[in-house]
Amino acid sequence: MILDRFRLTGCVAIVTGAGRGIGRASALALAEAGADVAVAARRREDLDAVVDAIGRLDRRGLAVPCDVTVGEQLDALVARTLEAFGRLDIVVNNAGGTPPTPMLQLSDETFEAAFHFNVTSALRLSRKAIPSMLERDGGSIVNISSALAHRVESGFVAYGTAKAALSHMTRLMAAEFAPRIRVNALAVGATVTDALSPFLTAGDLQQQMEALTPMARLGTPEDIACAVLYLASPAASWVTGKVFEIDGGTVDSNWPIKIPGY
Repeated sequence: MILDRFRLTGCVAIVTGAGRGIGRASALALAEAGADVAVAARRREDLDAVVDAIGRLDRRGLAVPCDVTVGEQLDALVARTLEAFGRLDIVVNNAGGTPPTPMLQLSDETFEAAFHFNVTSALRLSRKAIPSMLERDGGSIVNISSALAHRVESGFVAYGTAKAALSHMTRLMAAEFAPRIRVNALAVGATVTDALSPFLTAGDLQQQMEALTPMARLGTPEDIACAVLYLASPAASWVTGKVFEIDGGTVDSNWPIKIPGY
């Protein structure tokens, strides 16, 4: 049956940034498909709530408080996952983000921090997880990139550059580890999460963004989680090195706030 190819029975996944939003929805999607899931984020109370939700799906969850910008904590995340579950098949590098900043106000330190948060953390976690995957039947890595990796918009030099690097790192990793490990990414468009919600309360910004989106609405975390599940599962067994655009059909920017550069 074709739906069986979306099943993850017996698999173990790590999802970063899993306390809320896209990470939480992705962790629950993987659990609903049959995986046990280690969830990582900085807020323990958020993780405990996700683990409870995983338990209600009759799967095992593991809460691992973690700051992905600290390499040793990422190493410990993999070690704790292997200790608890005995294997590792899937990594979802979801944690990331950088607020918009005009380029002339962007310090070297902020730019480098954006790169570290969005790219180096994904590299470190993947590098630590891959040897365990290679001991078994291989695995799947899904990186959460952004539509701003290929679109242009003022104020997003740090974020867009970092996500562009993450997208291309995905392709390079896929070439290096095929056919044992598949590596793909999602170029995510405007999605209603805690990061975007504060902006949406400003006047009619959400209505403006929806009007600029062909599908006439913003994305939900579950929209993204569906694509994560596909790429993580055997349903995508012939897919690697790809960056899927999950963005409501947008081609031009749907971000109506123009940040002056000077």
